[in-house]
Amino acid sequence: MNKESRTPWQQIDYTILFLIFLLLCISIVAIHGAQPNLPVHLRDYNFVARQIIYYIIGLVAIGFAMVIDFDRFKQINWYLYGFGIFLLIALKFAPKSIAPIKNGAKSWFDIKYFGSIQPSEFMKIFLIITLSTIIAHHNEKYLKRGIREDFILVGKIAIVSFVPFALILTQPDLGTSLIILAIVCSLLLVSGIRWRILIGLFFAGILGVFLLIFTFLRFPDFFIKFILRGNEYQLDRIYGWLNPYENAEGIGYQLVKAMTAIGSGQLSGKGIGSNNVYLPESHTDFIFAIIGEQFGFIGTSIVISVFFMLIYRIIHTSLESNDPYGSYLCAGIIGMLTFQIFQNIGMNIGLLPITGIPLPFISFGGSSLLTSMLSLGVVLNVASRTKKYMFD
Repeated sequence: MNKESRTPWQQIDYTILFLIFLLLCISIVAIHGAQPNLPVHLRDYNFVARQIIYYIIGLVAIGFAMVIDFDRFKQINWYLYGFGIFLLIALKFAPKSIAPIKNGAKSWFDIKYFGSIQPSEFMKIFLIITLSTIIAHHNEKYLKRGIREDFILVGKIAIVSFVPFALILTQPDLGTSLIILAIVCSLLLVSGIRWRILIGLFFAGILGVFLLIFTFLRFPDFFIKFILRGNEYQLDRIYGWLNPYENAEGIGYQLVKAMTAIGSGQLSGKGIGSNNVYLPESHTDFIFAIIGEQFGFIGTSIVISVFFMLIYRIIHTSLESNDPYGSYLCAGIIGMLTFQIFQNIGMNIGLLPITGIPLPFISFGGSSLLTSMLSLGVVLNVASRTKKYMFD
């Protein structure tokens, strides 16, 4: 006996939908609590209502992502990839009137009456679809694979990933560039490539990091001019992370304030709206610090637990999928969301440098939220089209 007669809409993973609802509630409460902490010129702006609108648009995006069988993404992946690259190139040459520089980076289109659109956010999901398609086609073509075929696959992934990675890095947007690397790494792990090749790539990456550190320490002027391309803003973030209290009034200001806010919350927090620690960007990148201050260790633990359950459900969907392509899609989304969650929380508590990565589903922001919701739409698509048998 099987359940193949059930339609995809009857096999929706309601656990994921419930977790989305919980994240919506957390986001609304956190943004509402952060509102009094914002600069004066932003306090009259209704961020809560705007976030609810973004969530509604995100739910529509989930429905749109579920309409098409996920296997059909293989047919449009290059169109999506090309569109994403086009937006990134257009952003690079767009005038500052529609693509202003914010925090030292040219990463957004600022469209009147609509808001800011960040093309790199959408490029993440487009890249997941494209790389998953490349891996699926490669594995279907080479049923018996040797080292040569594995290196061919690595080359394909590297070439396709390098273009958006380079375009995003030169904006400069180090945070999103690192997310691209996280997506690539997660898909390499499930691609079927031999472990000895993966281990070799891992050590090559470690060597590359050490070379960058050596270059910075030995030839700082060369590092700043040719690697950072004169943009010392990213370097300041590293200094602010390594010595936050020595730079508490300058480059370490945000980190010191974030850690102070989280520490002041102690076990149960000060209560919603209690903003004794002024924190810039509290409704976006540092929303976790606001949760820590107002709801304490208990509140932050609940948030992390919800994220754990969400990632667990995506992993479950990936393992249950009858189609390897569906598993690849889920793996890329796991890599993307897990890295963003870990990085954002890590930078709020001083574990990692500040990179400007928002907390998925909770931080205020249209492009980030829409991309995260689209990714869950893909996961729900895979889950709803997975055939389930009673005696599996």
